[in-house]
Amino acid sequence: MGGSYFGSRGELTPVLPRLADLALASMLPAMPRPRLLKLSGEALAAGTDQIHDRATVDRVCRELLSGLGHGPIAIVVGGGNIMRGGGMRDAADPTRGDRQGMLATLINALALQDGIERAGGRCAVHGPYAIPNVCTAFDRALALQQLAAGTVVVFGGGTGHPYFTTDTAAALRAAEIGADVVLKGSKVDGIYTADPRKDPTATRIPRLTYEQALAGRYGVMDLAAFELCRQAGIAIRVFDMTAPGTIAAALGPEPSGTLVAG
Repeated sequence: MGGSYFGSRGELTPVLPRLADLALASMLPAMPRPRLLKLSGEALAAGTDQIHDRATVDRVCRELLSGLGHGPIAIVVGGGNIMRGGGMRDAADPTRGDRQGMLATLINALALQDGIERAGGRCAVHGPYAIPNVCTAFDRALALQQLAAGTVVVFGGGTGHPYFTTDTAAALRAAEIGADVVLKGSKVDGIYTADPRKDPTATRIPRLTYEQALAGRYGVMDLAAFELCRQAGIAIRVFDMTAPGTIAAALGPEPSGTLVAG
């Protein structure tokens, strides 16, 4: 179902994916644009020495389902609670280290699927490649159909290529499904003038343009992910994902945190 996102000069065009399937295309105007939530793997561990904290996973999944009342939800989850691919580069071939990290994100995707289904919701896991009984290969048309039907879609496995972060995977999938915002989970409630954990005078910045975020070197996302969002016109909202209720609030009508947009 492939429409291209790139113009004649290789620039990403800020449009919804062009769909050859007319039945699916006719369905999309009735569906609010999805939100893509980027969660780190640590959000499922809650600071414990466990890979997954069951109570935390269940709480996160209940908050996810509460957000469905405000529109479709897709998720990209990291794998840092299990292992970071970049951290393996000294001990393994770099590409193998990154592939281990990608597999860790699929473990977390399955944990989210399990928690969402325990809470009474529906969840589908897509990966860059099909793995029997784990995930289907990413299919944009299928993902859009599932989102329109109220299914939470989790994208695991990163981009499927080494040297790309899960931030880049989040930006890529957000562009492919026509998301209007990437909700970037953080350990603080937005972007500050300085590190609020070190500087008590730091103040939160409610809104930035893409250019201001770049000029201030705030490190919202890695540069590849940030540039993809900028060119596609996808807003980025940085919010605190650690405290109970913050994920539900980020998915609600009045999200908190810092908004980066044009």
